[in-house]
Amino acid sequence: MSDFLQSIIDRDPAAKSKLSLILTYPGVKAVFFHKLANFFSTAKFHLIARIISQSSRFLTGIEIHPKAKIGKNLFIDHGMGVVIGETSEIGDNVTIYHNVTLGGISPSINSNEQRDVKRHPTLENNVVVGSGAQILGPITIGKNSLIGSNSVVTKNVPEKSVMAGIPARKVGDATKGFKPYAVADEEKE
Repeated sequence: MSDFLQSIIDRDPAAKSKLSLILTYPGVKAVFFHKLANFFSTAKFHLIARIISQSSRFLTGIEIHPKAKIGKNLFIDHGMGVVIGETSEIGDNVTIYHNVTLGGISPSINSNEQRDVKRHPTLENNVVVGSGAQILGPITIGKNSLIGSNSVVTKNVPEKSVMAGIPARKVGDATKGFKPYAVADEEKE
């Protein structure tokens, strides 16, 4: 838990203490509740898992399906409106800002054919997803990639890519490490 909280302090200049993170950051609470919901989902207590996940959504404004796979040190900053779908997979040290959707693209018809099928994105290690971005379908965002705010990504993204736009296209290479909101003015660095 201490490493998780320190990873947030390292990425957020507004984070003042580990206690403040525990008490006031909705993303920290959402990750904690997800671990609990995921435990019950894995144990096949699906109703209990969904109740926990929906309670977390009510309290935090962040919806994470109990079956989503989340690595270590996920930082959901601000958090309101984040949706992480059932078959999403998130690697280590990923940062997600508010109003991000990791969603599916399949229509809600023939639901039985879609059960136990990968429908949501995979974010590999050290990905940053800017606010409002929509990452849709069973695609992979390569490690160390940056997804710009309000981008719509529907195709695989290679490692160390900076993606922006609707539809998202590669606008550069991510070579300088962590950037809040995924893109920055290069001249100011």
